[in-house]
Amino acid sequence: MTALLSGENLERSLRQIGEERYHHRHPFHHLMRDGKLNRGQVQAWALNRYYYQARIPAKDAFLVARLPTPALRREWRRRILDHDGEDEGTGGIARWLKLTDGLGLDREYVTSLRGILPGTKFAVEAYVHFVDEKTLLEAIASSLTELFSPAIIGERVEGMLKGYPFVTSETLAYFAKRPPQAKKDSDFALDYVKRNARTPAEQRAVLAALEFKCGVLWSMLDALHFAYVAPGHIPPGAFVPKD
Repeated sequence: MTALLSGENLERSLRQIGEERYHHRHPFHHLMRDGKLNRGQVQAWALNRYYYQARIPAKDAFLVARLPTPALRREWRRRILDHDGEDEGTGGIARWLKLTDGLGLDREYVTSLRGILPGTKFAVEAYVHFVDEKTLLEAIASSLTELFSPAIIGERVEGMLKGYPFVTSETLAYFAKRPPQAKKDSDFALDYVKRNARTPAEQRAVLAALEFKCGVLWSMLDALHFAYVAPGHIPPGAFVPKD
């Protein structure tokens, strides 16, 4: 890409990346959506995804520290509150722990992070470091996977409620609030990158940032598939399902 794209064409290119690279295409997601995992494999997914959920506020705190105006900081600070909550037991992380509780995982074990896959740790920390070290424009652009999350959440919730007798609507309560939050967050981030990516080089960086973030999410499912589906090689120290 050598010419400057219009805002409309930049958005079209970003959405095309999501269509091609977002983890709605991953085989592990398809297995989970279609009710083809066992209870232990679903537990492994929830346990490892907890690490991602728990690190999102840290990622956002790095980003807030770099924002130049109170208005921008207020906007992005809301994301931290969405995850951390205003009080103990509120927010997205607390709701995710209700999910792991509902799947029969010990909460202390989940929060200790002892059972997390090495691949999960590397992928999530790569994302946190990316946001801390890259330009502000790239950091904000990397959040644009939220453009695509409402659709995958809908698939996941419908499929899991249909396919797994050990999953209830209460267990999946985390996902009830997430789509409208993701829509609001992604609308803001998309508007920001369309207005602030003013050169072809900056637009290329925005597209590459979204590709990177899609790769983070894809890598997390790669690690789960390798450890818990095929070939089934669970690394030493990682969670071993009873199922």
